[in-house]
Amino acid sequence: MPATVSVPDSLSSLLRRFRSCFTAPGYEVFTAMFTGFILRPVERTVCGMLTGAGLAGIWHHSRAHRFFSGTRWDVQQVGLILATLVVEILLGPNAAIMLAIDETLTRRRGPRVFAASWWHDGSAAGAAKIGYGNSWVVLAIVVTVPFCRRPIALPILFALCVKGGRSKPDLGRDLLDQVAEAFPSRTIHLVGDAAYGAGHFAGLGHHMSITTRARSNAVFHHPTPAASGKRGRPRLRGERIGTPTDIANHATKNNTWTDTLINRYGTTITAQTCEITALWFGVWRTDPVRVILVKDSHRKATARKGYDIAIVTTDMTATAAEIVARYASRWSIEVCFHDGKNITGVGETQNRAEKAVQRSVPFTFMAQTITVLWYTINATPEKQIADRRRNAPWYTTKTDPSTTDMLYALRDTLTTHRINAATPGHATPEQNANQQVSPQRVAS
Repeated sequence: MPATVSVPDSLSSLLRRFRSCFTAPGYEVFTAMFTGFILRPVERTVCGMLTGAGLAGIWHHSRAHRFFSGTRWDVQQVGLILATLVVEILLGPNAAIMLAIDETLTRRRGPRVFAASWWHDGSAAGAAKIGYGNSWVVLAIVVTVPFCRRPIALPILFALCVKGGRSKPDLGRDLLDQVAEAFPSRTIHLVGDAAYGAGHFAGLGHHMSITTRARSNAVFHHPTPAASGKRGRPRLRGERIGTPTDIANHATKNNTWTDTLINRYGTTITAQTCEITALWFGVWRTDPVRVILVKDSHRKATARKGYDIAIVTTDMTATAAEIVARYASRWSIEVCFHDGKNITGVGETQNRAEKAVQRSVPFTFMAQTITVLWYTINATPEKQIADRRRNAPWYTTKTDPSTTDMLYALRDTLTTHRINAATPGHATPEQNANQQVSPQRVAS
């Protein structure tokens, strides 16, 4: 086996964009770890990626571990280059950048794992919704690709949470500012859940907006009134409007609900909406916001609330339907987390040292993003879907490739590339090993 990893031109053209982030030896290990991550279907630990790359026994395993714990490279620099690739490949020249932000927990055990603690985990079983491990704030670019009806979230920037340290909204604002500095001429729309309706996102620039969900006890006020001319400090907010429930009751009383066509989750529905322009003074001070209430006839709106969801946005120009669809696209980052933990193996590395912990999860998330970029440029989704439906005819409604399909397509390309001119008939077992078959089964 060679002492280096050879990748096809279709992939190396993408990986070379990250060359400036690494030293020459570091870039060699980066390429090997990425290749091993894709080729290894199970146990994507550091040694597992080394095995997937076909370098186990050729490189000492410490070389792979040092890539995460000691090699000179910066996660944020790699993430910003990855963001540039996403914008260049998947967005138009003047298209706005849609960002989604959320936190996720990668479960770990052990007292020596850096920053591991008890954190909120929305996917945890039971009512407590907590888990032990590393909590990450993740910023992703939400894109719509031609071969998929649903939006896709592509993770680009990451911040590790530390107990007693900075809050998650504070970390998220830093990530947002990095993207804004990298793309100063682009319009940026950020979407997040209610946890990011926080004062850290007040005072965004004129080309930036945030859309989030209002808590049920949020209180809104009329915009800042004109100066009265009287002595004393001028008022910063107008009269109290009330909570979202008050707004819904007022809309019902005055019959101001409007039927609106909304495109969300790949389908179009008709829902009732109403909106007001107000101040969310307790959160964003004097920044004007729009409050959009949505009442979906397909769901049961509670009689107490009178609405299904209250959306708050600082975007003063988009239509109500666009704002609701924008908030619905936030769900793509939840799908990204699910696919990362259950398909692509995010969080399976067992690092404990500080720098290794700070790098391993971002590396695997970014590998997931690179896979989608490679698939968009090189794959033929129609042929792959046709083959999948022919081999699995029970998928009668399958029209879009999944994350698994994208991963398999890149894995097949890398595997085929290993069959070189020296072995035109078949690859040797070392070149094309079946990583899903245990050594005990092979021996038997």
